[in-house]
Amino acid sequence: MSALESRTQFYTLPYPLILESGEQLSDVQVAYRTWGRLDGNGGNAVVVCHALTGTPNVEEWWGPLLGSGLALDPDRDFIISSNILGSCYGTTGPADSRSPFPRITIRDMVALQRALLPHLGVKRIRLAIGGSLGGMQALEWGLMAPDLVEAIAPIATSAQHNAWQIAISESQRSAIFADPAWRDGNYEAGQPPRDGLAVARMIAMISYRSHSSFTSRFGRAERDGGFHVEEWLRRHGQKLVARFDARSYVALTRAMDTHDVGRGRGGTEAALRSIVQPALIVSVNSDVLYPPIEQEELAALIPRARFEVLASENGHDAFLIDMEELNQIVTDFRARVERESCQTKGTQRCA
Repeated sequence: MSALESRTQFYTLPYPLILESGEQLSDVQVAYRTWGRLDGNGGNAVVVCHALTGTPNVEEWWGPLLGSGLALDPDRDFIISSNILGSCYGTTGPADSRSPFPRITIRDMVALQRALLPHLGVKRIRLAIGGSLGGMQALEWGLMAPDLVEAIAPIATSAQHNAWQIAISESQRSAIFADPAWRDGNYEAGQPPRDGLAVARMIAMISYRSHSSFTSRFGRAERDGGFHVEEWLRRHGQKLVARFDARSYVALTRAMDTHDVGRGRGGTEAALRSIVQPALIVSVNSDVLYPPIEQEELAALIPRARFEVLASENGHDAFLIDMEELNQIVTDFRARVERESCQTKGTQRCA
């Protein structure tokens, strides 16, 4: 195992997890990975939040940001990434239960991540960072744990899911529900809705890229008796079917649709203005799923926000493709936050 690889570990909460709805989940297991070492004060943690079908294996999907001297530096940081509640990579989700899995929210995901910290000895979080669904979690980390988190970095995300994103999510869920194998999410005795999940992923992939990226990459090129883009979409659909569970896909997209930082906090503006930490807001100029206007709103309302644009034709997925550029943006932000901290109050890291 290389220095940047990490083994997945598991932790079971010794108490029920109380969801935002008031329902409780017992014996909740969370799968997680760590890199680096926790310092003596428990104060050098960095929480990395993954996206919709992601895993805690940061080295696999954000490798160019993980390493010595990079944005996520195991030489100085204790980096934690856990599989989110409702997923299917080791953390409790709908595939683990024969009874209906309760509706969950982004805040429930963060509550579970937070419950893991005492087990690891973490007392402070230097940074909570993530893209897309991970960015929603980063925002909630800032709001739910202002005394614990020193900085946040929400990337390619928004303050709330609006009608555009909900419509795209529902289109994907409808593809799963239309599959004959779907029986209200209960298919243990039969085959999972593979075709439905594949189509859902095809719909998602269109929203993850941009008009210019499709045009430059595929044009009207043909392959195997059809258009190249058709083959590309089918391949991505089948790849997800091989690794993901349709029940988790439904649960997680529904959770994303609940995303609204202003819920119960006096509205969006009040919630964003209450975020006390330095915040790095990264926008992708070609993102059609979470368009730049939504990150501009975050940057305008969060008092200590720094707004950066990742210029790319790759659309929403740019945060998983243009990673060298993203690494530089995050590295510069972290250096700036550290300098400002030194100037205002001084820290042990200033020496």
